[in-house]
Amino acid sequence: MSTYTLADVQAACESWWPPATAELWDAVGLVTGNPSADVSRVLLVVDVVRDTVDDAISRGVDVMIAHHPLLLRGVTSVAEDRYKGRLVADLIRSGIALFSAHTNADAAPGGTSDRLATALGLTETEPLTVSDSTPDDVVRGIGRVGTLARPMRLYDLASTLGALLPQTARGLAVSGDPDHSVSSVAVCTGAGDSLLSHPRVRTADVYITADLRHHPASETAEERIASGAPALIDMSHFASEWFFLDSVKTDIEKALPGLEVQVSDVVTDPWTFVVHPA
Repeated sequence: MSTYTLADVQAACESWWPPATAELWDAVGLVTGNPSADVSRVLLVVDVVRDTVDDAISRGVDVMIAHHPLLLRGVTSVAEDRYKGRLVADLIRSGIALFSAHTNADAAPGGTSDRLATALGLTETEPLTVSDSTPDDVVRGIGRVGTLARPMRLYDLASTLGALLPQTARGLAVSGDPDHSVSSVAVCTGAGDSLLSHPRVRTADVYITADLRHHPASETAEERIASGAPALIDMSHFASEWFFLDSVKTDIEKALPGLEVQVSDVVTDPWTFVVHPA
């Protein structure tokens, strides 16, 4: 097994997900760890929570790469009587570095929405929004819009999507006629209802995202009846970004041969079960 330093891992990640392309409110990059420390095992997770930290400790990894930042906003203490402080302390005591790539990984080519668009077989994909920070000639932005290789029923598209994602308590929620034929698809992994009014979303046949709120979804459904608007598929936020980790694993293994890279199978969706009214 080849050994690299934490700086090597960080450099590879930041070549794919430049910190400059993260949203201004975001907190990405190295959170804990010595850049000169040796790294031989890496664990990929969506969320830094008790179960994934315990998973990292039990696997004996050297670095945890997370999509969602642990220390995002409003953190003024890492005292161990608070859960974030306890997690940070446990990582440090176990010699595990923590690195996060969030909106910079969403915006990048090959990022979260890009991977979903590819998995669904979308062609001629374009970003829904273009990042103001572009350190090179590559167009980066949140979300993707593209075209299916062949039209399919809304129900079949939702079923195809469901087969790509890990199982969660709430599964997928769909707004629209299940037999409606769809071709143009807009996607945004993570919370995407802020893009519901985007012109490319409004003219798509279906918009796939997570964390849709009642009123924006209801208004979109009414507009669909009155004048045309996309069908909606609402995913679990966690599930929409978890499947992206497999491609990250492949990318790291290619860039740093011999490094052992694992994907955590811990489900960190906060919802654990649903009850349907009788």
